[in-house]
Parts: sequence; C-alpha cells; structure tokens
Amino acid sequence: MNRDDTLRHIATRAGLSVHWTDQSGRPQTVSPEALEQLLAVMGLDGATDGAARAALEKLDAIEREPAPLVTALVGRPFMVDAAHGEKAKLTREDGVVFEFELAGAGGGKAEARPILEPGYHRLAFGSREITVAVSPGRGRSIEDFPRRMWGLAAQVYGLTRKGDGGIGDFGGVDDLAEAAALAGADALALSPLHAGFSADPHHFGPYSPSSRLFLNPLHADPDFLFGEARVAEAARVARTASARRRHEREALIDWPAASRAKLATLRALYDSFCAVELLEDAPGRLANDFAAFRREGGAMLEKHAIFETIHADRFGRDPGQWDWRGWPSGLRDPDGPETEAFAHANAGEVTFHVFLQWLADRSFGAAQQVARKAGMAIGLISDLAVGMDAGGSHAWSRQQDVLVGLSVGSPPDLFNPNGQGWGLATFSPIALRRTGFEPFLATLRACMRNAGGVRIDHAMGFERLWVAPEGAPSREGAYLAFPVEDMLRLTALESLRNEAIVVGEDLGTVPDGFRDRIAAAGIAGMKVLQFERDDHRGFYPPGYYPSGALAMTTTHDLPTMAGWWSGADIALRESIGGQQFGETFGNDRFTRKNERAELWRAFVEASAAEGPQPEPQDHQPAVDAAVGFLGETPSRLVLLPLEDALGQVEQPNLPGTLDEHPNWRRRLPKPAPDLIAKPSAKARLVQLNRRRDA
Repeated sequence: MNRDDTLRHIATRAGLSVHWTDQSGRPQTVSPEALEQLLAVMGLDGATDGAARAALEKLDAIEREPAPLVTALVGRPFMVDAAHGEKAKLTREDGVVFEFELAGAGGGKAEARPILEPGYHRLAFGSREITVAVSPGRGRSIEDFPRRMWGLAAQVYGLTRKGDGGIGDFGGVDDLAEAAALAGADALALSPLHAGFSADPHHFGPYSPSSRLFLNPLHADPDFLFGEARVAEAARVARTASARRRHEREALIDWPAASRAKLATLRALYDSFCAVELLEDAPGRLANDFAAFRREGGAMLEKHAIFETIHADRFGRDPGQWDWRGWPSGLRDPDGPETEAFAHANAGEVTFHVFLQWLADRSFGAAQQVARKAGMAIGLISDLAVGMDAGGSHAWSRQQDVLVGLSVGSPPDLFNPNGQGWGLATFSPIALRRTGFEPFLATLRACMRNAGGVRIDHAMGFERLWVAPEGAPSREGAYLAFPVEDMLRLTALESLRNEAIVVGEDLGTVPDGFRDRIAAAGIAGMKVLQFERDDHRGFYPPGYYPSGALAMTTTHDLPTMAGWWSGADIALRESIGGQQFGETFGNDRFTRKNERAELWRAFVEASAAEGPQPEPQDHQPAVDAAVGFLGETPSRLVLLPLEDALGQVEQPNLPGTLDEHPNWRRRLPKPAPDLIAKPSAKARLVQLNRRRDA
C-alpha cells in the first residue's frame, strides 16, 4: 500500500470514517492530511512507514486485550474470549452461582448460556473474571405509561423566586414542578445542570460543562437544607444581601456579579456549617448526611473538588492558566504527589467544593420528590450535554478516558460551509472498552440519579461523532465510530434500574437506521413542529407523529413559536449579519411567508385553528394553535417549552453567536407559577391537559 492507503487503513481500524455522505447526499472523502492530524491526536502516528507499522501493532495489541465487560441481552446466549469446553462460573448480582461449560464458536470465541435476569453479573472462566451486563434491550419507555402525557421544558437559570440571588435554582424548580403538576403535567424537562467552573463565572454556557458527573452549585437551593433565615444570615455576614436583591430584579443575568455574590453567600454558609454542625460532639442530621454524601461520591468527587480548588488558585494567579494543560507539570497529574500535597494544604477549600456539590445534589433530589409527590408520573427530566470542556474537571481527572485534543462538532453543510466546532471533548471509544464503559455508565447514572428521565443531547453520538483537531477548521474532521450496540444496551439497563425514561435528541444529520435503533431500545426520538414537513406536502398532520417519540413546538436553539411566526428570528439574524449564518434573508422571508401559510392550513385541517391566517405580528393565535395541534398527536409525551407556554418571542440561545445575543441570560419577569396562572398560558395548559383523558 502507498502512504495514503496506509493512513486510510489505520484510520479505519481506529474507527474513523474515511468516506462519508454530506447533508445533500454527496459522497465525501477525508483527506490524508486530515487523517494524519486526527490519528496523531489519538496516539496513532502515521507520518512515516515506521510510525505506521507501530500504529498498526498498537491497534493489534488493543484488539487482543480482553474486555473487562461484555454486554448481553436477557435470554440470549453471548460471546466471550475463551476456548471451547472451558469451565465457567456465573455469579449473579443476587449471589446465586451457576456452573457450566462454554460452547466453542471459533476464532478464539466461545458462547455462554443465556442469562435470564437483567443486571451486572460476574463470569469467571480460566484465569479471568469479567462483568456481564445483561440488558433488557429496551429501557423504560414513554410508551410504557398507560396514557398520553404532557409536560413543560424550562431553562433553570431563568426561573425566578425570592431569594435566588439572580440565578435560577432548584427552589424555582420546586415551585414550577408543583404548579405544573397541579395543572396536569407529568414531566418537567430542565436545561443542563452540569458543573461549570466556579472560578470563572464568564464561562456559563450549560452545554460546555467542566464535568457531567457533578452539578452547577449556582443552581443549589440552600434554603432546603438550612432554611431561609440561616441563608439570609449568611448573606448578611458575606455582605451580599443588597447585591442579591438587585440581581433578582434584573431581566438579564449578570453571571460574573451574581455568581460572585452567590458563592460568597454559600461560603459564609459553609463557614457556619463548619463552626456549628461539623464541630458538634454528636454529629447531627446534616453532618451525618454530608459525611455520607462524601463517602458515596468517592474518588471522583474528591478529584472534582481538588480540580476546582487548583483551578481557582492557578486561574486567579494567571488568566493564562485557565486550562489545566497550562498548569505546572506536577499539578497536571491528578494522582501525583504535588497534587496530593496541594489538596492536603488546601483541605478546607476542597471540603468547601464538596459542600457545594452536597447542596446541589440534595436540593435536586428534593425537587424530584416535590414533582412526584405533586402527581407527576415522570417528574424531572435532566439534560446530558454531548461532551465536556477539554480544560475541565473530567478531562483532568480521567485523562485516559477523554480524547483531549479533538473537538466535537458537525461537518460542513448548506448553512455552515466550514462545519461547526463546539469546543467539546468526548470519550475515547478505545478507553470505553478498556474500562468496561466505566465513564459512560458514571455519566448516565449521574444524570438519572435525581430525575425521572434524561434527554441526551445529540444522541447520534451513540453511533458516531464528528471530531476535528482542536484549533483546526471543522471541515478537516471526520466521523469517529462508537460501540453503539453496547452503549444502547447499557442505556436500556440503566434506564430500567433507575426507572428513568430516555429521550434522544436526533435532530440534524442522522445515520441511516439510527432512529429505528434507538426506538427499539426504548429511547424516544424528538419531533419538533418547525421541522416536521416536506417540500411537497407541507407540514405533516398530527397523526404522522409516532407515539414513541417526544413532540415539541421548538427547542432552546430554535425560535420560539411566537418568534418563528412573527419572523423575529430572521430580523435578529439580519441585525447581526447574514454572512455569519450563511443565509440570504430575502429568501428566508419569502420562505417563511409560504411556511406560515402551510402551517396555518395544517392547523385548520387538524381542527387546532379556524378562520383566516393571522398576520405575522399577531402571533398569539398561532402559538395557541401550535399547542392544540401537538395536543392532537399520538405522541405519548408532549413537552411545551415554557417560552411557548408564555407566548414569548425571544429564544434562549442563538447558535453561532457570543455577545451578539443574550444567550443563556434571560430571566422570567415573575416566578413561573404566577406566569402560567395567567389566562393565556393557563388556556394553553388546559388544551394540553385534555390529552390525558383522550
């Protein structure tokens, strides 16, 4: 083989797709130069003949490594790396032991007898012992519920309540969940709650987390554990009371200022906790619960707290040390002696960050209890971002898990000729196999821990992700394959064990057969009203929506229904500049005019509206009709974004912008329960609630 063919061979072995099909259906080929860069980041140098041979030998060795975990389906035989006739001993989770012989299957593989019980069981044979994750194949599904349901979707940071300090928290979630449940809702979907960077409140995008294993303490509700009076006293001691009240009145979140005031209050509360509960001769309820939380969190919780402590120190000294890869070499090693010494010298600060996680976790769990107690069948639905920041806690703590140096994004398409780079790192498929999918399972469990469901952002990442070298244009990337069968089986098993539904965000370029694959696993795809049309028939009628998919009017990255109908999104992008979005706005306006007519016709045919089509500026009747239209669909779950329940024009996020639009900053003008009780919003919820009994 010549050098280019060798590179393509190594890339294919490593899981990179040399050939792919773009959005318009045209075949594309990744250049040898791009493959060389991608492979280099993955530790597979193909620059010379000798390096290429070494890379292939490395891949051979990886393939020979015995997997510590295999997945299987309930009642189906499964394969293991063993010889024919080898004795095996299965120890089920409940302690029951079975002994049997493995049947030969050829090629160094053997077939094990079926296991009838789902769970994580231990199988010993020869000198090895592995975990067998036996999956039901299908997790808890929205179709398992006996009736059609509805719920709301909310941006947690934008919820308001007295005492939230200017950033929405779980206290606001409590209030909204209870009010929505009383109106008949069975679910409340939340924006991502992942841990950010406490030392850098300018880094507040919820989809660019430091770690998906932990929570953003700015959303914690300390009132739940300590009561309003004690939190108010902490604010007085920290001298933040007036600042907190001022931030609560603002229409847009001032993340840097509000975060500083909130963290200062929480630090004063921590000092009080240390001086009272942690010094008591006989530890009380709070001290015991804190100790239990720290024990359960284990090494990963400690490392996250240590990361936060080091990050605050290094970034505070030098803004150029925001990324741990710029720290002194000793601190770049999470298990090294310098890191251990730093943590020991700053033990109180480390404990403070554990305290913050405890507050967030316990108030999250309390919010789910409120939702279920109020009558929700599902309760809270958390949101799992597609990746994590390469400069963050997870990438530092578990460097072997993450492809640091590759950025997740999307390939070139009609709207983005250079593709998109999201600045996020992802798991290494090789590391997933080597660790028995440990980081993937930990991430799923973290999102299901306090919720009745999880929405997985860019669910196509189960099968493949577009990756490019950091700093390189996204067009110089390629698709990286993931072990989709194993990941779907594990997701179904965790869904069953945690009694959590799973929603997969499957919008955009979707691999052939992917939607059928996730549906078979019980994962609900998404049907968004604005997208459900074709060029010939217009918008699809309600009956087109499958019962196993989630139906929505819009998402956080799209115009609200009022914004779409009025064309406010087009005007906004015009004001920013057309070239940034790769669109011709004259065509947009013409297209939108036709689409409005098509959508109103669909509303009328579905009996969700009547009479002549409203003008663009008269958008509230269109919002009402959209809600009624989705209420008629067979979809077992309809989620109405709070922005559409309230008929708001502005969308939470405008992709492709930074400061041009107030992304992730809008606060509700009043507490959500007060707003959804207003006549227009209440009428929309009543419309949806009719589907419960239909």
